Amino acid sequence: MIPFIDVSLVLLLIFMIMTPLMVRSQLKINLPSTKDSQKDLTRKETIQVQVDRTGTAYLSGMPVAPDLLESRLRQLLSDPNQPVVIEADKDVPFQHVIDVMDAAKRIGALKLAVCVKKQGKK
Repeated sequence: MIPFIDVSLVLLLIFMIMTPLMVRSQLKINLPSTKDSQKDLTRKETIQVQVDRTGTAYLSGMPVAPDLLESRLRQLLSDPNQPVVIEADKDVPFQHVIDVMDAAKRIGALKLAVCVKKQGKK
C-alpha cells in the first residue's frame, strides 16, 4: 500500500506545475494584426508580458501590480540582450503598453518587441 503522504505530495506537485499553464491559457488577449511579421522567437529565450484589455499586466500567467512590475522583470531578466515581448490586447489603452516598456528599459532590457498576429490572406 502506498503511504497517503506520497500520494498527497505527488498531487501537490502536479497542481503546482499545471496551475500556471492553465491560467495562461485562460487569459483572453486579442492581439492586433499585421500583414507582415518577423520570425517567431522561442518562448524559452524571451520574457513574455501580457496586458489584457483592462490594463492588467501578467508575468508567467500571474497578475502583477504596476508598482511590482519592474522588480519582477528584474528577477526574470538574466541578460540585457534577452528580448522582452509584450502581448497587449488591441483594445488596451496605449499608456499601459508604454508603462511596461518603461519598466523594461529602466531595468536595462535592450530588446523590446510587441507581439502581433499575422493577418490571413483574403
